[in-house]
Amino acid sequence: MSAKNNKYKPEPVSSRSTYVIGGIAVLVIAALVIGGVLWQSSKNKVQNDGYGSVQNSEVVVTVEDNGVVLIGKPDARTTLDIFEDPLCPACAALEHLSGQSVSAAIDAGDVAVRYHMLNFLNRASSSGDYSTRAGAALLCVAQDGDAIAYSNLHTTLFSPDNQPSEGGKSDHTNDDLARIAGEAGASDAATTCISSGANVEAAAANAAAASEALSAAGGTGTPTVIADGKIVSTKNSDWVSQFTS
Repeated sequence: MSAKNNKYKPEPVSSRSTYVIGGIAVLVIAALVIGGVLWQSSKNKVQNDGYGSVQNSEVVVTVEDNGVVLIGKPDARTTLDIFEDPLCPACAALEHLSGQSVSAAIDAGDVAVRYHMLNFLNRASSSGDYSTRAGAALLCVAQDGDAIAYSNLHTTLFSPDNQPSEGGKSDHTNDDLARIAGEAGASDAATTCISSGANVEAAAANAAAASEALSAAGGTGTPTVIADGKIVSTKNSDWVSQFTS
């Protein structure tokens, strides 16, 4: 027999096998994509949807040094420091996804929150000072001592439906802020404080102090949440659950 006839001739690859292998690969990739989408979706799910703002009459609000607003029960187990800018879209996203969980945790006495308002996005507001004025409005309501009204106003100002657009053509005037505060339950004294701009200078000074405190804590932007001196990851919208009983 010739050498030519002894040569090995491989069988051609079955097109059926190719299609089967290719189909399995497509299914695996599809499963990974779907799993990734579902995982990402679960990370970005609104937590405690329907709970709303703080409701418990035992919750108190006070103003500390440098205009830091503390809201919670006196015996709250953990205190969180939350740094926000009223014009910050990421802050609105945080409040949209996790704000109701924060409110529920405050009502339950699991956490108290120290809110630090910054104003570095003034430059991106139509008026040039919206972040400062919104911080002043929150300060007016906090000084009035109504925790529920403060929480309602905070929720409203950071709602994506009410927050002015960064770089937008308009924002809320002081009269707008006073009206919004009144709708949130603020007293006449608080709304007058807002419409008159009584706390604007104080809010600007408070924002500068908040910026220094944020830097000292290792934060680089808003929103930043700190507990026990450590920055808390808020990438997963159920981050509040680690502080609840």
